[in-house]
Amino acid sequence: MKIGFIDYYLDEWHANHYPQWFKEVDSQAEVAFGYAVLDNPNGRTNRQWCEDNGVTLCATMEELVEKSDALAVLSPDNTELHEALCQVALRSGKRTYIDKTFAPDEIIGRRIFDLAAAHNTPCWSTSALRFAPEYQNIDREKIAGIVSVGPAGAETYIIHQLEPVMMLMQAPARRVIAMPGEHMYTVTIQFAGGRLAVVNGLVEGSPFRLDLAMNGAPNQVVSAQEDFFHAFIQALVRFYLTGEIPVEPKETLHIAAVRAAALRALAEPGKWVELHH
Repeated sequence: MKIGFIDYYLDEWHANHYPQWFKEVDSQAEVAFGYAVLDNPNGRTNRQWCEDNGVTLCATMEELVEKSDALAVLSPDNTELHEALCQVALRSGKRTYIDKTFAPDEIIGRRIFDLAAAHNTPCWSTSALRFAPEYQNIDREKIAGIVSVGPAGAETYIIHQLEPVMMLMQAPARRVIAMPGEHMYTVTIQFAGGRLAVVNGLVEGSPFRLDLAMNGAPNQVVSAQEDFFHAFIQALVRFYLTGEIPVEPKETLHIAAVRAAALRALAEPGKWVELHH
């Protein structure tokens, strides 16, 4: 299983760790080819990255897609580039993973999935936090509300809180209101039926944690402490080997819509931003 990485630049945290993690999950899963738009301006060149990782650098996306058995479109910090970086991969019919954050909004996300569907290309996207072992056994039917805490700024990192929140709430989000602050922000999501989830980002750093208000059960505090990346990589390798897609496009698109609404709400503090379905 020769996997090809398409990236903005290859010397970034995900590309630096995924090859070894793939091998640890399944020795068949080998990152064999790499392509990136430009060299990391503050790091290794793409050629150096490939040499360091035993990967063949490709001159074009077309070359990489042709040679690879399966594909990963990375660029984790530049979601605005995903649609362009996906164009060749999603026309190939080869199993393709698209790194978080999937798309800047639901409209672009829908275009990406529509392209994949038109060419029968299996694809999906996620945040690794969705696979946190501690989140898997929560009784979703009893959740009355969620307070989520996590690190860093909203633009890049709110996805890591939204994925578990939306997965657990199992309901359409109706509207979002937000307040930016010094070194932190808060986003409140109101769901169909009236339940709330409050997402708090601590810019200078925080563990990922969920405080759960429960119906008919004690409230819970759940921290993502186990190796959620390993659990995610297991799901990703299983997708490459079997085609099993763990997250439906409909859910990914809804999360993209909520994230876009949250960023709009942070730009207009104290004003509800409606989501339309």
